[in-house]
Formats: sequence, C-alpha cells, structure tokens
Amino acid sequence: MKEQLIGFIDALRQAGLTPSVSESLDAAAAVARAGIERPVLREALAATLVKDHADRGTFDDVFDRYFALPPRSRSRSESRQPPGAGEGGGRGGLEGGRAQQPERGRGASTEERHEQRPGPDPARDRAARELAERRALLAKPFREMDGREIEALRDLVSELSRRLRVRWSRRIARARRGRLDPRRTIRRALTRGGVPIELLLRAPRPGKSDLLALVDLSYSTATAADFLLALLTPAGRFFRRTAWFAYVDRPCAVSFEGGHVVPHERIDLNARSDFGAVLKALAEARGVLLGRNTVLLVLGDARNNRRPPRADLLQSLRRRVRSVVWLNPEPRERWNTGDSVMASYQRHCDALLAAGSPRSLAAALDELARVA
Repeated sequence: MKEQLIGFIDALRQAGLTPSVSESLDAAAAVARAGIERPVLREALAATLVKDHADRGTFDDVFDRYFALPPRSRSRSESRQPPGAGEGGGRGGLEGGRAQQPERGRGASTEERHEQRPGPDPARDRAARELAERRALLAKPFREMDGREIEALRDLVSELSRRLRVRWSRRIARARRGRLDPRRTIRRALTRGGVPIELLLRAPRPGKSDLLALVDLSYSTATAADFLLALLTPAGRFFRRTAWFAYVDRPCAVSFEGGHVVPHERIDLNARSDFGAVLKALAEARGVLLGRNTVLLVLGDARNNRRPPRADLLQSLRRRVRSVVWLNPEPRERWNTGDSVMASYQRHCDALLAAGSPRSLAAALDELARVA
C-alpha cells in the first residue's frame, strides 16, 4: 500500500494539488488506521491531503482513476463450491454431521490458495498507463509534437484551464484581503515577547488588471500560441478587460473559438517574422488596451530574421503599462543564437519565462497571476 500511496500523491501533484511532506506522512498514518475499504480510504486521504474545498473535485477525479474498481467477478464462495453441494446424497453430502473432504485432498486446498491471491487489476493498469501517457505529453516540447499529439493536447485543455482558474481564484482572494507582511509581523511580535499573536497584512491590491496578449503565429510557435489562448480565454473573468492579438510581421486582432485561433482580419502566416514592425504598429495604434493597469503578455521566440528588433519601442511600451511578461517556447539553449534577439527585449521585461512544453507554459501562466 505504501507504493500505491506514493503514486497517488504524485498523481495529485500532477493534477495541480500540492500535498506537503508532512501531509503525506499524515495520509500514511490515516490509511494505516482506517484500512483500505474504499469509502473509508477516500475520506481518510481527503481529510489529510485536500487543503482547499475547491480542490475536492480534482481529488475525487484522481482517486477514481487511480483506485479504479476492477470488473465484478464471481464471489469466492461460488467459485470454490464443489459440484453437488447442498444436495442430499453422493460425495457432496454430509456424513456423520461433517462434510466429506474432496477426493483430491491437498490439491483442493492448493486451488483455494491460488484463488485467494489477488489477480491483475486491468482498470488500475489502464489508469496508470493513461497517467504515464499524459505526463509524457505535458512534458513534450511543442516543436516535437505531431498531429495526433496536438489533438490529444486539446483534450486536456479544459482540465488544465480549470486548474489554472482555481489557482488564480486563490491568488485574487489573497490579493483582495492583503498578503502577509513578515517584517511588520515580526516587529510587532518583538514588543510582545517574540510571539506573533497578530498577523499584519500588506495593503490589498487595487482592482483587476487588463490583459493584452500578443502571440506569434509563425510556424515554429503556432502550437504554443494555440495552447496559450486556449488556456487564457476561459480565464478572462480574472481580468477587467482582455484583448488578444496574433502576429507574424504585423499585429492582428484574434479570438479563440471552437479550439482554434480566429483572425478578425487577414494575416499572412507565410510572411517573415518581424517583431520590430509589430511593435511599431502597436505603438502607433489607437484604442489598443495599453494603460497603467495593463499587463502585456508576449509569446514568441524573438527570431526577427535579422531585421531591426526595435527594442526601444518595447521600452516605450513598458513605460505605458503595468508590466511586460515574455513567454519563450524555444529551449533556453537556443535563446540569443542565430537570428534570436531575446537579450534585446529581455531588458525591458518584468519576467522572461520558458514555455517550451505544455507543462512549462502552464507553470508560466501560474507565475503570471503573481505579477498581474
């Protein structure tokens, strides 16, 4: 059971829950006391591993997959009942007030021992296999995915987006009531013998931010762009206003509908990337969501085909917005190689995050909630 519990806790972490080491130890102790009866096991694990009621649905989903019930089989009493049992005569009847032993003697007891051994659990094996495939897909770089894997990734979007919304909900709740101020709390505690009786909070943040997402739709980053907008679109309620733009050599307003990016005007996907020209068009545009409350989110590989990067324009835009966050779907070792000018733009970003796989991109969006 120890190995199963470790695997189950790992599956919870993959699903977005964060059981600590101490909670894992509490779970092991609870299982030792509660036993392995399914309903009792579920509640014992939930009581020790679920910190927030909002996570209970995710916990139950993982529990049902990991501890799946095997197909119903015949009861052991039926499978071990000898022919003629319960009839009045013959070798299966009663003689002298006790049942006559089968002719094979030791052989029958050997069969019983075999039947008492737990057999393979197809449902659990299938759940473990699906979990392994899911982990491999989330860790695979976007640039290496084939068409089948991209479709499989789309099937996971709703679950990952829901998990992201739960995390952002918590952070927004903390932002509204204010976060713990450790320095002021410790100072206050010193006046009371060092005991932190009162927890002091920082001032709550102002209202929701605006979000302007600018995503590269060129061939090398298109899959990452699709995945980003698929996750962001349902999370729009966490921002006051949102706007989505795609680009290759110029910005184009887009929306995300039916699992696909939908341009609102013509965009040449075969053009040569030119982020400098994109920045110029964005800086000169009227009515674009650029203000002191805006978070500018850029997804791109910063490969500019050796054209002027115009980092000065990104610097100018940075002065107009709250923060600039850049997600790069290329491996870190490829940044600033060839025609990549990532270093030119990095100086004017509040955060530069790797987003080369579904897992790292989802983690980057979780970090976005911190600066938004």
